[in-house]
Amino acid sequence: MTTFIALTPIISVLLFLVVMRMSAVKAMTISLIATAILAFIYWKVPFQILAASIIEGIIVGVSILYIVFGAILLLNTLKSSGAIDTIRSSFMGISGDRRVQLIIVSWLFGAFIEGAAGFGTPPAIGAPLLVALGFPPLAAVVLALIADSSPVSFGAVGTPVIVGIEQGLQEGAQVTAIAEPYVAASGGIFVFIREIAAQVMQIDIFVGTFMPLIIVAMLTRFFGENRSWKEGLSIWKFAIFAGLSFTVPAFLVANFLGPEFPSIFGGLIGLVIVIPAVKKGFLLPKEQWDFPKEEYWHQGWIGNLMNTDDLDEEKKKLPLVLAWIPYLLVGLLLVLTRLEVLPFKQWLRRVQVEWSEILGSSISANLEPFYLPGFVFILVVLCTIVIHRMNKNEALEAFSRSSRSIVGTAITLFTAVPMVRIFINSGMNNSGLESMPLELANTVSTLMGGAWPLVAPIIGALGSFISGSATFSNMMFALFQTSVADQIAVDPRLILSLQVLGANAGNMICVLNVVAAASVVGLVGKEGMIIRMTIVPMLYYAFFSGIVGFIIIMIF
Repeated sequence: MTTFIALTPIISVLLFLVVMRMSAVKAMTISLIATAILAFIYWKVPFQILAASIIEGIIVGVSILYIVFGAILLLNTLKSSGAIDTIRSSFMGISGDRRVQLIIVSWLFGAFIEGAAGFGTPPAIGAPLLVALGFPPLAAVVLALIADSSPVSFGAVGTPVIVGIEQGLQEGAQVTAIAEPYVAASGGIFVFIREIAAQVMQIDIFVGTFMPLIIVAMLTRFFGENRSWKEGLSIWKFAIFAGLSFTVPAFLVANFLGPEFPSIFGGLIGLVIVIPAVKKGFLLPKEQWDFPKEEYWHQGWIGNLMNTDDLDEEKKKLPLVLAWIPYLLVGLLLVLTRLEVLPFKQWLRRVQVEWSEILGSSISANLEPFYLPGFVFILVVLCTIVIHRMNKNEALEAFSRSSRSIVGTAITLFTAVPMVRIFINSGMNNSGLESMPLELANTVSTLMGGAWPLVAPIIGALGSFISGSATFSNMMFALFQTSVADQIAVDPRLILSLQVLGANAGNMICVLNVVAAASVVGLVGKEGMIIRMTIVPMLYYAFFSGIVGFIIIMIF
């Protein structure tokens, strides 16, 4: 009974969101209420702790929403200024081979967008971009979702790791007792998270590097005239080269700069490496691959009513360098404000909005408004308005569109995060039970023992699937994974890295991401078909990550 009730947040979201197909707003609200009631009745968590946890969750939600709003605002500003159209046009002239176009747009440019914005943005941007290049809408959505895997670890400037793992390991204002010795041995929570980021990329070099090969093989098998795996695999040298062009720089950045930058710089460096290579024909087969003529496309490949907002003709002509300046500014400012040797980090972190001992409990929460990436995004938006010479109406439209688009996200955040905080803070109770994640860990460690690394990524994938976010998945299961690692005597940093990689895998089949990407190319109602096509690559990514993690344990 204890294990079953501890599973309440997972079961309720799965039931309402996936089985009953409620909206995320309704599903998360009901799940929050159910979790709070059972925590109060069965776990005997005092009402004061429940209320404080909800307030804490809202404050954490505000920090995430701040990042999301800034990222979406920058994206909409670039759409209004014509920069996105310029970037899209530049991709069109690189190669006529659809396999190459797919790798550049969905894998490398998608990685860059994931690092800068996250939260399902790359498929929502990449899918219409591919359609504009001449891809069938179904192919565009499916392959953009699959490509948005490895970069998710460090999406939205590292939010899944920095916010997800850190918040997931905190009970009240402190790191949980089970995690504290490991965090202390690393030298603090920030160093601990950096070590997890490095471990993630160490594994992902063996897993993520093959994702470009998988997407081109699926492209030719399911959307080619000959339905051939061979036509996709024939470009294997270039595909693996493109995979390494992201994963190796991302690995180096994770080790030397930290978890904010691997996807941003990995995607950008990958583009700088791969695009010139394509123009020189490096590792490319002589014959280019294309789709059959459009009149021979299967009816299921085509959208119903295309949302053409992202496919309009260019609003104004911008030089390519000018179009890229805002994203380059984001990268530069983030690096300058994160390096310890420079004073900017300390200056920005001096300003804090804090609520200590919420409602008289031991739970505290704080915001650092100038240090969070949202501030950098908004600052770059203001610079972009000037640099791109945007008029008042263009700027206001970007702000208006961004404000409207985050309303649903805000409601979901302010229900999902409080639910996770109750889940984690449930150890503060009068029942004598440990917190819900720790009780689950006790059961799981007994059942799985040393084989747990093989299963750990599946838990992360399940979390992303039901919650709609890798950040939420990491927040919900970080303490659970740490406790299992402690009980089976395995380094928690390795198990937490497998949790992060599993959350990446779940991003491919996450209902919210699928709906968002499908809607922009007119595939509403075909979400089930999309998930059926993305589930096999998801299983590859999760299981192969587990196997690599298990091998690391066996060797070391």
